[in-house]
Amino acid sequence: MRDGLRFQKGDILAIGLVLVLAVFAFCLFLPENEKGTRVEIYRDGVLVESLPLWEEREITLEGDYTSVITLRDGRVAITSSDCPGEDCVASGWIDRAGRSIVCLPNGVEVRVVGDSDVDFVVG
Repeated sequence: MRDGLRFQKGDILAIGLVLVLAVFAFCLFLPENEKGTRVEIYRDGVLVESLPLWEEREITLEGDYTSVITLRDGRVAITSSDCPGEDCVASGWIDRAGRSIVCLPNGVEVRVVGDSDVDFVVG
Protein backbone atom coordinates (compact mmCIF):
# COMPACT_ATOMS: atom_id res chain seq x y z
CA MET A 1 0.00 0.00 0.00
CA ARG A 2 1.28 3.49 -0.87
CA ASP A 3 1.74 6.04 1.84
CA GLY A 4 0.36 9.25 0.41
CA LEU A 5 -2.61 11.48 0.15
CA ARG A 6 -5.78 10.10 -1.33
CA PHE A 7 -8.83 12.06 -2.25
CA GLN A 8 -12.10 10.88 -0.85
CA LYS A 9 -15.44 11.54 -2.54
CA GLY A 10 -16.18 14.28 0.02
CA ASP A 11 -12.86 16.01 -0.73
CA ILE A 12 -13.70 16.26 -4.41
CA LEU A 13 -17.17 17.63 -3.63
CA ALA A 14 -15.69 20.22 -1.25
CA ILE A 15 -13.14 21.36 -3.85
CA GLY A 16 -15.89 21.58 -6.48
CA LEU A 17 -18.09 23.64 -4.15
CA VAL A 18 -15.23 26.05 -3.38
CA LEU A 19 -14.56 26.50 -7.12
CA VAL A 20 -18.24 27.19 -7.86
CA LEU A 21 -18.40 29.74 -5.02
CA ALA A 22 -15.19 31.41 -6.25
CA VAL A 23 -16.57 31.79 -9.79
CA PHE A 24 -19.86 33.13 -8.40
CA ALA A 25 -18.05 35.68 -6.20
CA PHE A 26 -15.85 36.75 -9.12
CA CYS A 27 -18.88 37.35 -11.36
CA LEU A 28 -20.75 39.14 -8.59
CA PHE A 29 -17.99 41.69 -8.03
CA LEU A 30 -17.04 42.32 -11.66
CA PRO A 31 -17.35 45.99 -12.55
CA GLU A 32 -20.28 46.72 -14.79
CA ASN A 33 -19.48 47.18 -18.42
CA GLU A 34 -21.25 50.52 -18.41
CA LYS A 35 -21.20 53.03 -21.22
CA GLY A 36 -18.82 55.88 -20.49
CA THR A 37 -20.05 59.43 -19.98
CA ARG A 38 -16.80 61.43 -19.88
CA VAL A 39 -13.29 61.36 -21.30
CA GLU A 40 -10.32 62.31 -19.16
CA ILE A 41 -7.06 63.12 -20.90
CA TYR A 42 -3.85 62.95 -18.86
CA ARG A 43 -0.40 64.19 -19.81
CA ASP A 44 2.46 62.86 -17.67
CA GLY A 45 -0.09 61.84 -15.01
CA VAL A 46 -1.74 65.28 -14.82
CA LEU A 47 -5.36 65.77 -15.90
CA VAL A 48 -5.39 68.26 -18.80
CA GLU A 49 -8.94 67.81 -20.20
CA SER A 50 -12.22 66.35 -18.99
CA LEU A 51 -14.94 66.31 -21.63
CA PRO A 52 -18.38 64.78 -22.14
CA LEU A 53 -18.03 61.68 -24.31
CA TRP A 54 -20.81 62.84 -26.62
CA GLU A 55 -18.89 65.99 -27.61
CA GLU A 56 -17.46 66.04 -31.16
CA ARG A 57 -13.90 67.27 -30.89
CA GLU A 58 -10.31 66.80 -32.01
CA ILE A 59 -7.47 67.57 -29.60
CA THR A 60 -3.79 67.75 -30.53
CA LEU A 61 -1.21 67.23 -27.79
CA GLU A 62 2.35 68.27 -28.58
CA GLY A 63 5.34 66.90 -26.72
CA ASP A 64 8.21 64.64 -27.69
CA TYR A 65 5.66 63.34 -30.20
CA THR A 66 2.30 64.58 -31.45
CA SER A 67 -0.91 62.75 -30.48
CA VAL A 68 -4.29 63.54 -32.05
CA ILE A 69 -7.26 62.51 -29.90
CA THR A 70 -10.66 62.36 -31.60
CA LEU A 71 -14.06 62.29 -29.89
CA ARG A 72 -16.86 61.23 -32.24
CA ASP A 73 -20.18 59.36 -32.02
CA GLY A 74 -19.87 58.79 -28.26
CA ARG A 75 -16.43 57.20 -28.46
CA VAL A 76 -12.80 58.28 -28.38
CA ALA A 77 -9.53 57.22 -29.98
CA ILE A 78 -6.00 58.38 -30.55
CA THR A 79 -6.38 58.66 -34.32
CA SER A 80 -2.89 59.85 -35.17
CA SER A 81 0.51 59.82 -33.51
CA ASP A 82 4.08 60.00 -34.70
CA CYS A 83 5.37 57.95 -31.76
CA PRO A 84 7.39 54.78 -32.43
CA GLY A 85 5.18 51.77 -33.06
CA GLU A 86 1.92 53.76 -32.91
CA ASP A 87 0.40 51.18 -30.55
CA CYS A 88 -1.91 53.88 -29.19
CA VAL A 89 -3.44 54.38 -32.66
CA ALA A 90 -3.82 50.61 -33.09
CA SER A 91 -5.86 50.49 -29.85
CA GLY A 92 -8.85 51.81 -31.80
CA TRP A 93 -12.03 53.38 -30.45
CA ILE A 94 -13.25 52.99 -26.86
CA ASP A 95 -16.53 53.96 -25.20
CA ARG A 96 -16.85 51.83 -22.05
CA ALA A 97 -16.13 53.10 -18.55
CA GLY A 98 -12.81 51.89 -17.19
CA ARG A 99 -11.17 51.54 -20.61
CA SER A 100 -8.13 53.59 -21.53
CA ILE A 101 -5.64 54.18 -24.32
CA VAL A 102 -2.05 54.92 -23.40
CA CYS A 103 0.76 56.42 -25.47
CA LEU A 104 3.82 55.75 -23.32
CA PRO A 105 6.38 57.57 -25.52
CA ASN A 106 4.30 60.76 -25.41
CA GLY A 107 3.10 60.37 -21.79
CA VAL A 108 -0.59 60.50 -22.80
CA GLU A 109 -3.49 58.55 -21.30
CA VAL A 110 -7.06 58.78 -22.57
CA ARG A 111 -9.47 57.35 -19.99
CA VAL A 112 -13.24 56.80 -20.33
CA VAL A 113 -15.16 57.18 -17.08
CA GLY A 114 -18.79 56.52 -16.22
CA ASP A 115 -21.20 58.05 -13.75
CA SER A 116 -20.02 55.71 -11.00
CA ASP A 117 -16.40 56.85 -11.53
CA VAL A 118 -17.11 60.58 -11.13
CA ASP A 119 -16.76 61.90 -7.58
CA PHE A 120 -18.09 65.37 -8.37
CA VAL A 121 -18.59 67.72 -11.28
CA VAL A 122 -17.92 71.43 -10.99
CA GLY A 123 -19.57 73.86 -13.36
